[in-house]
Amino acid sequence: MKIVLLDTLTYGDTDLGGFDAFGEVDVYETTAPEETAERIANADVIVTNKVVITDEMMAATPTLKLICVAATGTNNVDIPAAEARGIAVRNVAGYSTDSVIQHTFSMLFYLLGHSRYYDSYVKNGDWARSEVFTHVGRPFHEIKGKTWGIIGLGEIGRGVAAVAKAFGAQVRYYSTSGKNDNADYEKVTLSRLLEESDIVTIHAPLNASTKGLIGHSELLIMKDGAVLLNLGRGGIVDERALAAIIDAKSLYIGLDVLEKEPMSAGHPLMEIEHKERLYITPHIAWTSVEARDALIAKVIENIRTFVNA
Repeated sequence: MKIVLLDTLTYGDTDLGGFDAFGEVDVYETTAPEETAERIANADVIVTNKVVITDEMMAATPTLKLICVAATGTNNVDIPAAEARGIAVRNVAGYSTDSVIQHTFSMLFYLLGHSRYYDSYVKNGDWARSEVFTHVGRPFHEIKGKTWGIIGLGEIGRGVAAVAKAFGAQVRYYSTSGKNDNADYEKVTLSRLLEESDIVTIHAPLNASTKGLIGHSELLIMKDGAVLLNLGRGGIVDERALAAIIDAKSLYIGLDVLEKEPMSAGHPLMEIEHKERLYITPHIAWTSVEARDALIAKVIENIRTFVNA
């Protein structure tokens, strides 16, 4: 059996030795679109994280039996074409839930506690020159008693809700599909969630219901001083609207996902004046060491289950 791993740079230093048990393994750190067809030629199994697999590529690879997507989303694979050609497609779900929940709070604490400011205050020598033992140049608030609005109450959203509740927040949620009913938390409209929440976190997929969900008018109705975190998908928050409003309105924004990744050079969010109100991480919420290990282990298990079926 020949297995081709197309974009292993995504997994960092995660051990990939488990694939060797199945036969020949070709490993590529990155694969450009024009390189894909040649690299998967004669493959029985493809492992891809973000590399796109088209119908034309499948047609040119008659040996192909299984496409393993090393992620939850499968939008990079032509699923109908795979089904029509009898090629199995397997993804991995749930491997990064705890990692994303943890990163949500990491981003919140960075913004809510003005960590960048206080770190700089100490490291540039201002604290050493102070006449008092403490410094409250940037007041911060506790989570306890605050209203926390969650957009997308799936597995990750529920995990965030549980931790937020443990901190004493009053949790409510907006269902992007309209179908999610959870008796543990109050279900509200999007406008009410945005108007009343001190903290808003997004944990929803990108689809027709969520694309551009948070635009200029939605940002305007948020409370002054509110925190908005997007750990769902880029495209849910209108980035140009955000860049236009962040200097005019006191909002604190954390983004782990953008509409185009990697971020484009000259992105409007890089031109804002109030940089202390914005915290961007390069799509790392899912990448704890434990999550990446679990991801690869589940991909290997998907191959093993397919082979033994």
